[in-house]
Parts: sequence; C-alpha cells; structure tokens
Amino acid sequence: MGETPHSLEYPAYWEADVVLRDGTTAHLRPVRPEDSEGLARMHESQSQSSIYLRFFTFKSSLSRKELERFTHVDYRDRVAFVVLLGAEILGIGRYDRLDDPLEAEVAFNISDASQGKGIGSILMEHLAVAARENGIRRFTAEVLPENRKMLSVFQESGFEVSRHFDDGVVAVAFSIDPTAKVRAVMESREHRAEARSVAELLAPESVAVIGASRQWGSVGFALLQNIIEGGFTGPVYGINPEALEVAGMISRGTLAEVPGPVDLAVIAVPAAEVPAVVEDCARHGVKGLLVVTTGYADAGQDGLVRQRALVRQARANGMRVIGPASAGLVNTAPEVSLNASVSPFLPSRGPVGLFSQSAVIGVTLFAAAHRRGIGLSSMLSAGNRADVSGNDAMQYFEDDAATAAVGVYLESFGNPRKFSRIARRLSRSKPVVVARSDVMGRRLPPGHETRTTQAPVGAVDSMLEQTGVIQVENHDDLMDLMQLVSCQPLPAGSRVGVVGNSLALNRVVMDATERHGLTVAHTQFVPDLDAEHTVDEAVHAVGRAVTAAIDTGEVDALLVVTQAGMHQQSGDADRLAAAIEEASRERDVTVLASLTGVLDLGYRSTTLRGSGPAAGDGGLQRGVPVFSSPEQAARVLSRLVWYCRWREAEAGVPVEPEGIDRGRAEDLIERHTSRAEGTDLVRLTAAESEELLGCYGIRVLPAVRFSTEDEAVRAAEQLGWPVAVKAVESYLRHRLDLGGVRLNIVDAESLRRNVAQMRRVLEPYGSPDLEVQSMARPGQACTITALEDPLLGPVVSFGIAGDAVDLLDDWVHRVPPLTNQDLDRMIRAPRASAKLFGYGGLPSVDTGALQDLLSRVAALKDDHPQVARLRFNPVLASDRGVTVLSVEVDVANAAQRTDSARRAMRD
Repeated sequence: MGETPHSLEYPAYWEADVVLRDGTTAHLRPVRPEDSEGLARMHESQSQSSIYLRFFTFKSSLSRKELERFTHVDYRDRVAFVVLLGAEILGIGRYDRLDDPLEAEVAFNISDASQGKGIGSILMEHLAVAARENGIRRFTAEVLPENRKMLSVFQESGFEVSRHFDDGVVAVAFSIDPTAKVRAVMESREHRAEARSVAELLAPESVAVIGASRQWGSVGFALLQNIIEGGFTGPVYGINPEALEVAGMISRGTLAEVPGPVDLAVIAVPAAEVPAVVEDCARHGVKGLLVVTTGYADAGQDGLVRQRALVRQARANGMRVIGPASAGLVNTAPEVSLNASVSPFLPSRGPVGLFSQSAVIGVTLFAAAHRRGIGLSSMLSAGNRADVSGNDAMQYFEDDAATAAVGVYLESFGNPRKFSRIARRLSRSKPVVVARSDVMGRRLPPGHETRTTQAPVGAVDSMLEQTGVIQVENHDDLMDLMQLVSCQPLPAGSRVGVVGNSLALNRVVMDATERHGLTVAHTQFVPDLDAEHTVDEAVHAVGRAVTAAIDTGEVDALLVVTQAGMHQQSGDADRLAAAIEEASRERDVTVLASLTGVLDLGYRSTTLRGSGPAAGDGGLQRGVPVFSSPEQAARVLSRLVWYCRWREAEAGVPVEPEGIDRGRAEDLIERHTSRAEGTDLVRLTAAESEELLGCYGIRVLPAVRFSTEDEAVRAAEQLGWPVAVKAVESYLRHRLDLGGVRLNIVDAESLRRNVAQMRRVLEPYGSPDLEVQSMARPGQACTITALEDPLLGPVVSFGIAGDAVDLLDDWVHRVPPLTNQDLDRMIRAPRASAKLFGYGGLPSVDTGALQDLLSRVAALKDDHPQVARLRFNPVLASDRGVTVLSVEVDVANAAQRTDSARRAMRD
C-alpha cells in the first residue's frame, strides 16, 4: 500500500516507558531508520534456534534490504515498535496490513538475553492499540509449532485466539477489540511488573549513599547514619570523593570503587551533579534510585525540565526513581531492616503500609506513626512523584503479606483511572485510607506535574467512593484510622456497645454513635470505684465489663469511655488501656477507648495504648486505640463500618452490553473529528448522533424540525399521533412554564393552533426553531451526561431531571468501566431517586432498562475519548422501558488520555 505524507509522520505520542516482568524499566517507541544498526547487532547475537524460530530458516545476518524493510515503515499500514535499554534493542514487534484492510499480520523477535521478561506481551498490547487507531480489527500470524513461547504470548494475551495447523506452521488469528478479558490480562501483567519493581526498591541487597557526608546535620550524613543504625542487613557504601571516611567506614570516591553490585542508590548531591551520578549508576547496573535532592519541579519550570530529563535517563537504563525531593523509604522486615529516610530511627514492626508524596507530609506521617505507637510494614515517600507513584505503591502493598492495612496521603492525582482500578481491587482485601484535600485535582501543589480536573464538583469523591477507599481530610484523620485498623479486627456490623463509668457520659457517647449512623445495641455502666476500692480493682472492673459486653454476642464493636477518677495518677491510664486490651484480645469485636479527663501530664491521648509485640507479618498489633474524645472514636468507627459494608457487598462483574459495533463507531467518529479545528468541539447533527448512538444500541425518539404549520402536520402524520411540539434550544425544550413544549396534540387542527400560540409566546426568546416528536410513554424524567475529563478520563453522571439536578446538584458520578453493581448503586444514589421506586404511589420504573442504557453510554464513552461530551435530557423511565427524547453529542480531537490502553508508565 502506498505511503502518504501523513502516514510517514513519526507518531511521537506512541512512545512509552514500560515496566518489565523483572521490575526493571525500558523504553518503547516506534522503529526509526537509524535503528538498522542496533537491529543488526541484536540479530547477530541471537542463537541459531531463535533465528530459525523467527525466520523459519537460519541467516547469520540480515541483508541491507531486510534491515531497510524492517526499519522503514509508514506508521499506518506497516508499524513496528522496538523496546530499548539504553541504546540496546531488547525486542521488536511489527504488523503489516494485508489485502483485507481490516487485517494485519504480526511478528515478534525478542533477544535471547531478554526472553521471559514479558516483552512480547508488551509489544502485542502496543501494536494492538496502534492497529485499532489505524482502522485494523484483526491480527494473524504464522508460528512454528516448536515456538511454544510465542504461541503462549498469543494464547495468554486475553484475545480470543483461533489457531490451526497448516503446511507445517500454526496459523493464529484473533480480533483485537479491547474486551474485558483483554483488559484484565493487561492489568494483571502490569500489576505483577509494577509490584515487583517497588519490591526491588524496598528490599535491596545492597545500598550506596551517593553524597554521604561527614558533616553532622547534613542530609547525606543523616541518611547514611540512619541506614547503618537501622540495622540494614546488607552491605552499605558511602560514596564521597572528597572524604576518606564517613560514618566510621571507608568512603568510596565513585561506584567503580565499590567491591560488589549495588541495588539501590540513595542520591543526596546537588541537582547539577545528579545527571552524572545517574549515568554512573547506569554504568554499574544499579537497579533503582532514591533521590532526596531538591531543586526539580519544586523549583519551578527550569526544575521541571531537569526532572523530566532525570526520569528519562533513569528509565532508559532500566532504573526506577523514587523522588526527587523524597523523605525516603522504610522496610521493617527483619531480613531487610532498611531505614533509608530522614527518620532517626527505624519504626517498630507492624501491619500498616504508608505512602505519601511531598517530603514534609512524609516526615509528618513518620512522626505521627511513632507518636501513636503504630507499627509499619513499610513506608514510601514519593516526593515530587516523578516516577514511582501511589499506584505503584498500592500494587506492592496488595501483594505484600506483611501489610494488612494501607494509608495513602495524596496531594495530586497522576492517573486516577488507574488508581481507581488498583484501589478497588486492593480494598477488597485490605482497608485503604486516603487523605486528600477538597481541592485535590483542581489545584496542584508545588512540585507536582499532572492535569487538573474539569469534571463536576463531587466527581472525585464519587470516583473514590466507587473504589471502596475510606476518604479522610487530613493526616490526623488518616492516622486515626490507621491506629484502629493496626490493632483491631474489622467490625462485622454496625451494632455498638458502650461501656463507661458515667451515666451522663454514656448518654453522650450513645448520641454520638447514633449521629454517625451506628446502632447502640448494648450499654453497660461501671460504677466509679475509687472511693472505696483501689485503682487496680477499678481497672479490673472495667476489664470485666468489657468481657461481659463482648460475651453478650449483641455487639460488633465496643466503645469504652471513662472519665476522671479512675485514672488520676501517673500510669493509671496505661494500666486501664492494657486491661481493656487484655479483655478483648483474640475476640472478633472491634474495641476503641476514650479516656477523658486524664490528669497525668505524661499521658498522650489519641494513641495506641497497652500494646505489646506485633502478632507477626500480616497480623495485628497488640493494643487498643485510645482517642481524645468519644465523638472522634465514633466518627472513626463509622468510617470503618462503611468500608466493611462496601467490602461485604457483591463486587459485581463488568458489564459488556450486547450488540455493539465499535469498529463502525470508530469510523464515524474519525469522520466527524476531521471537521474539528484544534481543540474546537463539533456538535453532531440529529442524524449523525442517531447513527453513532445506534452503534451502541441506543435509540433516540425521532423528531422532525419544521418551518411551516403544513410541514409540522406532515411530520406528525409521518411520526404518528399524538405528538409533542418543542423548542429546539435546550434551555426551552423542556420548560412547560415558559411555553417551550406542548404535549399530547392529537390532530392537525390542534397542532396548527399550538404552533401559532407557541410562536407568539416564544417571541421574547428570539423566536426559536420548533420540532415535532412522537409522544413517549409517560415516566420519570432523568438526565444522563458523559464527558471526557483531562484528569479523570470518562465520567458518567446520572440524576433525576428538574430542580434536583438544576438547583440542588443531586448527581451521582462514576468512572467507567462499570460493573452491574455500580449501575444498580448509581440509579439509587441521588437523593431524588426515590421517584424511581414507587414514590407517591406511582409505579416503579423499569430499572433494568435504565441500567442497560447507562451501561451503553458508559461503554461508548470509555471506548472513545474523542466523544468529548454526551447529554441525554430527558430520558423518560417508565414501568416498561426507557425512552431517550433528546441528545447532544460533541466530538473533538482528543488529547492523549490519562490511561491509554497502552500499558505505559507516565511522567
């Protein structure tokens, strides 16, 4: 096929950094003519067997003509990607369009040294996306039967592969549509690779501190000292060319002087020196970098340029980067004991994994965990989050047996749709607490480079709620939850028992508990025994009351609240907390305490008290969480109860609506977006909208515009009586009060009369155009919108039409893909949704039909980022189906979405 000037344009946006199966990184990009020399070197290093499996014969070298064919492509009918580590080609994959323009043949060649790293699967994913973009719908390939590795790549891709044996080769063929199974396979591969890449950073076998200093108080001095005194189990090297000795050990001038390999390099040199240090790390095979140096995106535009260059340099050489401006990382596993952080001590071992972004927040969380007695499994401060992100950390925490609960402090979103997928999966097995500000996503903190959202207010909240994470507003609330989940079992329900030594305080606690949506199922009063008994007897009395309350079997959680009198002397509060912990140990009831009015000046409220050693990896710490007020304890408990309800609810399965023609929809959208100039939107006509929506099984009730009364009558007779007449402008077409719509017109005479009256009434509004439409079955009017957000990607919103959405902002927002449970909860979430379920004696609507429509809208928006905005208003939901009365569709040339189907890391 001929090459056009457009097809020869190099598609730079196809370039991507990827994580390989062993946790290292590589750079993937379209092939270029100058790759011929590298491809020749890769071929000459291959074994005879590998060459035979690829070419069906042995050839010691590639001819000039072959190299030219492999490296000169048109990026449309012939596309090839190479995966590079530095300048070395690790693998190449290509497709060539066949005589059938919807079909292409694919082939792969992976270097012997790089096989088993998942490169073939990565190339397959990126080739499929590029092919779909170029109008190809099906891949074929011919593979020798003995090439089992390549056959496995096809079989394990998630595509529905057919294969048959023909003339000594296995012919495979498959559609490259991105089905739910394909997405699941891609996400699983991505998860394994990214989790391992973080694991390699958190559990290095050796560490070098580059910029280690002899000057007390300097960052380089503190980092080296903290690693050594934390008891790191592997060799530690201090790199400083200007010192003979640092931290009591011989200093090395460069990595070349280190006697063994280095897994993790901790970089604490000025920003100007970092590029040379990274180059040296690449030369010596360092696996990962922890950059505490500041002066990057946190220092303005020039720093941002340096930061991008740092990430490119590291990733191209197989290294991941934590930072820059990181507060460090911690792994308390006894076999590692790594404290590569600014914290002067290694935190105690426990079940909590923490992730933060800026160094200041990282230090704050370090301190809060120590002050409250919360044990950590690991902690990671991403600093400017130039590479390793919260998404990466959560993938690691999901697989880490030592982590039973996860705390994440977010200051910005990098890829929220990916966050949504990971968090939803992680929340099914471990509680995830996310602290964020109300303006996150709308305003960027210093040093963070990402998009901001233009989605409706509440969309970010809805997205997080959809994932099951527990949302809090600040680091104190985050640590409150961590304090509880680190030492107590999850509540089985919302039944709460109250134990206290004050009837008045018990009443206050009961009120607070019910105010937070919990049920008080049991109360127990413990008389203040100080007047006649010893403190020990009083403490034991509380312990017995706790045991008795648990033994009733009536409570899922217990709030223990005591006032002054039982803990006046030094140590009394700790003894009381220890007794509560002892009474509740190894019981399936969640126990919290609030010891009010403590006079001991050494007592610290809001902490984990009475604690002993952790119960082992993945187990809970011993102890009871003590809060400064009963209100605080009730609020924390209510959030955990909400999470447990979410987790116990059926997760649902992704919905794949039937009868979808994605290929035809893509062709239509490409035709319409060709009319767009720059970032301008193109509003589709009614006919164009109907054709596009029809590809997704969505039907709009026909409407016909008219100029004269005679035209209106002819249209009504064609559509069938009765009909409605509506103003075309969206702000008038549903306004009976403004005269913008007339309903149930049954004959020609009535139609002419109504048209004349409407034109008189609407004259103050500019005499808008009118249209006639068939009458729909009466029902509840709903509104559905969908848009492409710069940050969140596709967002689908649902509400009950009218004042509920127009004045009260009573919407629910969700980020596709959606499960059947998402759809069910979506139509029930708006406060006005009672109108759908028999409110006021009206019949309930056909919720199945409403969910089906939502699923089709979500699928269309998820598949096509070029569809910038969809608005269905109104949708009439009746007891027998739904009817779309009006739709507006805007398309545009889409900027690259935050989560392309190409599985790539993002800056």
